[in-house]
Amino acid sequence: MNDNRANIKLPSLDDLFSTQEQREDEKLEKVIKIPIKNISDFPNHPFKVVKDDKLAKLVDSIREEGVIFPTIVRPKKDGTYEMISGHRRKLAASIAGLTEIDAIVKDLTDDEATILMVDSNIQREEVLPSERAFSLKMKLEAMKHQGKRVDLEENNTSDQNEPKFKRSNEILSEQVGESVSQIKRYIRLTYLIPELLEKVDNKELGISQAEHLSFLDDEFQYLVLNKIEFDMVSPSVGQAIKLKKMFQENRLTDEKLEEILGEEKPNQKENQHIKYRDIRKYFPENYTNDKINDVIHEFLESYYQKWHDKEREHAR
Repeated sequence: MNDNRANIKLPSLDDLFSTQEQREDEKLEKVIKIPIKNISDFPNHPFKVVKDDKLAKLVDSIREEGVIFPTIVRPKKDGTYEMISGHRRKLAASIAGLTEIDAIVKDLTDDEATILMVDSNIQREEVLPSERAFSLKMKLEAMKHQGKRVDLEENNTSDQNEPKFKRSNEILSEQVGESVSQIKRYIRLTYLIPELLEKVDNKELGISQAEHLSFLDDEFQYLVLNKIEFDMVSPSVGQAIKLKKMFQENRLTDEKLEEILGEEKPNQKENQHIKYRDIRKYFPENYTNDKINDVIHEFLESYYQKWHDKEREHAR
């Protein structure tokens, strides 16, 4: 006779001394108060929290009414929490003098947390290109990790009679209301050096130009940056495409880059520019672009003041 006692699952003490209603209630999400110091930011959070007028208004609102909408966090192994949604509210609450904040605790995997973090922020009215770029990239990678859909390009065993599954980027396209090509364009921006990406955010460099420039390596991108800052060049889409093509064909050199970006455009025919390489030799190698700009501005300010004083003396 077989002994089946080892296969019998005994109820836990919680099961014995709690009702079904209580057990179901424990599974429901609740809003709890958590010390702000115990909540860390989401790793590589792509959405910037800026101390601007909007944040100041949020601080005033929290002082008067508290945090109306609870944040969303997930537990960490060390007993603290990680912010999923509510970074601005957390900062505003801290500035307002609060030590605790209302939060909903969700037990999420890394991929689930990433997707929820992006979804909670990407529909805001004002999202910078850099924020959209990194958030879309993070969400797409998380969706691929989850493996909920089969990417047709990677599914070499599929039969023609099998149902066609949507690729991750197609699902993402439907969710965020952007075309697949536009999503790819944004994700390309994540390959830009930070200084060029900042110019995209500041609308000093177009997204189309930036997309093509992102195919250059960092060294050539910094040369482009120098041309923009010191020669006041604004690369056209055509020039950016030409640079990308030459780089991919391994034909791009410093001289070719200078030549392409130095091409006259109809709206630049009357402009005269000082070339970066012509002035860089006058400064120490450890001087950054910002430092060089500061020195030039200080010199020009001093020169202008001396010239202005001299003109006033002649006028007497």
